Amino acid sequence: MRILLVEDDVVLGDGLSRSLRDWGFDVTLAETGGYAGGALATQPYDLVILDLGLPDMDGRDLLRRLRARKSAVPVLILTARDGLDDRVGGLELGADDYMTKPFELRELEARIRAILRRSRGGLNHNIGLGPLIMHTLEQTISVNGVPLALPPREYGVLEALLLQSGRVVSKDSIAQRLAVRAEELADNAIEVYVHRLRKRLEPWGIGIRTLRGLGYLLETSGDE
Repeated sequence: MRILLVEDDVVLGDGLSRSLRDWGFDVTLAETGGYAGGALATQPYDLVILDLGLPDMDGRDLLRRLRARKSAVPVLILTARDGLDDRVGGLELGADDYMTKPFELRELEARIRAILRRSRGGLNHNIGLGPLIMHTLEQTISVNGVPLALPPREYGVLEALLLQSGRVVSKDSIAQRLAVRAEELADNAIEVYVHRLRKRLEPWGIGIRTLRGLGYLLETSGDE
């Protein structure tokens, strides 16, 4: 799952990014409202964590613009502004939750997962193909009920393929889903991740077909 973290404090932003990745999320760090707005306009996110005191705009303006264009992406405000009017105002603008700094990481993780559960109607929101099941909220995978551990990048590739199950997924589409700010992907990175993932899945009768010039197709051994 992809999170856009909008935070201009470099130290806090880097620390939060590491924690979010440790919890299994794919994170884009935006230090300005302008960068965040561009990211939201071009890429899908499952959650936005939004600071209000940004160097180029008030975070509330970013939230206001987001809701004005009918985006339903969940937003968690994370800010030092702890006044009642600030909290009420943020929620009235369309934020899904409001936390003040300083905060405990355990509470932040719990609130993130609660928002994600609510955004999916309280369901586990599992996706799968044949014996393969991805439990997206828990960020875990099982095959025939057996847990399958994957590194974060391979998990991201598999998620992209599963979300478009039955369709060809382009290399560029996978690369966009894996892209994290200030962390460039090597030219052959996608091929490497697909190769590793293919070797892990083949014993379970699940394959990744390469369609030259088009992309990749996730399929079971029974598919035509």
